[in-house]
Amino acid sequence: MYFYKILVEFKNKALKQYYFFLILGFFTSCQYFEKQVPSEKELLQKELKAINWKEVDEYPSFTDCDKLTEKIQRQQCFFEYLTQLIQDKLEVDTLSVLYPELDTIEVKVTVFPDSRMQFEPQFPKDSTAYDTIKIDSILHARLVNFPKVNPAIKQGIPVKTQFILPVIIKVE
Repeated sequence: MYFYKILVEFKNKALKQYYFFLILGFFTSCQYFEKQVPSEKELLQKELKAINWKEVDEYPSFTDCDKLTEKIQRQQCFFEYLTQLIQDKLEVDTLSVLYPELDTIEVKVTVFPDSRMQFEPQFPKDSTAYDTIKIDSILHARLVNFPKVNPAIKQGIPVKTQFILPVIIKVE
């Protein structure tokens, strides 16, 4: 009888502990039901904030530069190749003869998602020493027929990029 009483008491104690942990588990698991699933707009806003909009995943490139595997090497190849092409096209012109004081010109290059390129000379605010309209027209006339350029890529989508290249006109 004493053994039966101990067994019942042990069973009741174990049962109480079992219920205690069951209730404790129930109350702690309720917090999982209370959490709201974020809306699509919240998720989109969070993802948009995580994206660095000032950098592209892949810079524009020419076919010759696509063979390089490193991102920085492809970027450097693109800028060097483009600068050399621009200098070669302007070398045959009279820009250095018309404006001997002009040795370097900054050109704003825009590469559009459809692979088009646009060139705009960037002149200092006090550029009265030379005819900016004439230089602009010479640049637009000479800077044509470039090889196909692959646009920059951001999140798998071709995007427009702009950058300023210093182009040396007078090589000594």
